[in-house]
Amino acid sequence: MQILVTGGLGYIGSHTSVLLLEKGYDIVVVDDLSNSNIEVLDNIFKITSKKPAFEKIDLKDKKAVSKLFQDYTFDGIIHFAAHKSVNESVNYPEKYFSNNVGSLENIIDEIKLLENPINFIFSSSCTVYGQADLMPIDESFPLKEAESPYGQSKRQCEEVLKSLHDSGHSFKNITLRYFNPIGAHPSALIGELPLGIPENLVPYITQTAIGKRECLTVFGNDYETADGTCVRDYIHIMDLAEVHITCLEKLISSNDDSLFKVYNVGTGKGTSVLELIHIFENVNDIKLNYKIGERRKGDVVTAYADTSKIKEELNWSTKNSLKNALKSAWNWELNLNKDE
Repeated sequence: MQILVTGGLGYIGSHTSVLLLEKGYDIVVVDDLSNSNIEVLDNIFKITSKKPAFEKIDLKDKKAVSKLFQDYTFDGIIHFAAHKSVNESVNYPEKYFSNNVGSLENIIDEIKLLENPINFIFSSSCTVYGQADLMPIDESFPLKEAESPYGQSKRQCEEVLKSLHDSGHSFKNITLRYFNPIGAHPSALIGELPLGIPENLVPYITQTAIGKRECLTVFGNDYETADGTCVRDYIHIMDLAEVHITCLEKLISSNDDSLFKVYNVGTGKGTSVLELIHIFENVNDIKLNYKIGERRKGDVVTAYADTSKIKEELNWSTKNSLKNALKSAWNWELNLNKDE
């Protein structure tokens, strides 16, 4: 079967691409390389001994998307491609709506032209919940106003998919609301590779630990949490990659052409920023240089998942520990800098 993986050279996309190839799927990776590196393609080959088809396409380009669907016949689509920085989205909201929502709409326009139902997995985010009133967060919670344009763009994408489903098109969809992926492939050949200054916590931790960054800033320690810092649900990237295989197999095996499901993907456990720093220090025997700074606009205080729905319906749950994730993230950073 041939699977389109948009954003397939990005962090989550590359790890999922590896598992797809190892499972015997043919994949077509589409990426505009705006926040990824073409060298990832070679590293996917080093891990799997298979090189996927690759197309450098900006999915906002409607003509290019149309040509993609003319050139290939897809049995499934996993749509990762999106801008993903909460902080950047606050400063450039229009960039996030035009890219994240616009690219999905172009793909949807092509799906509408297909004769057979497509198996579609959408990469959403726990940010669609805003600051939830209760913890853990389950899928039945009403979606509040997201705290950032990034979260708002993901919510709009979910609404686009729901509209397609409600209009009666033959379309099988699973939407995954990710919590916070961290870590790297056990080979240390692929991992989180931000271009420029990292927006996410763990790559900033590893870059500070190795000396690329002078100091890590913890944004606020006066929140209503046990230690005053924000709490998140951190999931190992390999667990997150694996769930896409589980969902794809569910879609392929389903005879329901109007299948439409939403699942949280996390560990079900909250960890504060300071807790995460201390675990990283302990597991890697490193002392990290960090300081407390002002709160950052767009950050929710606490977010961790109720994962019972995906466990009950798909028999899926995480396997990897937080310690393992932070160890793999450090190994990835060391591998990136081994020649320096």
